[in-house]
Formats: sequence, C-alpha cells, structure tokens
Amino acid sequence: MDINLGLTPLVSLIAGILILIMPRLLNYIVAGYLILVGVIGVFNLNI
Repeated sequence: MDINLGLTPLVSLIAGILILIMPRLLNYIVAGYLILVGVIGVFNLNI
C-alpha cells in the first residue's frame, strides 16, 4: 500500500485539529494557512 500525502491536505488536517483543541488560535491558523498557500501559488512550488 502506497500513501502519498500532499502538503495542503496535511496542513489542513493539522490546522483543523489545532482549532478543535484551541479555538482561540483560529485567526492565526487561518492567516498562516492562507500565507502558505499564497506563497506556494505565487512561486509555483510543487510540494
């Protein structure tokens, strides 16, 4: 069995778990996620 995980689903999973544990982190997690996805999109990185 071969499991291939991309960066975006993995970051989303971790962010979701952190939001469930600490809801106050929501603003920071969403901001970090958007910045990360934006940088990947602007520089066309294949991660």
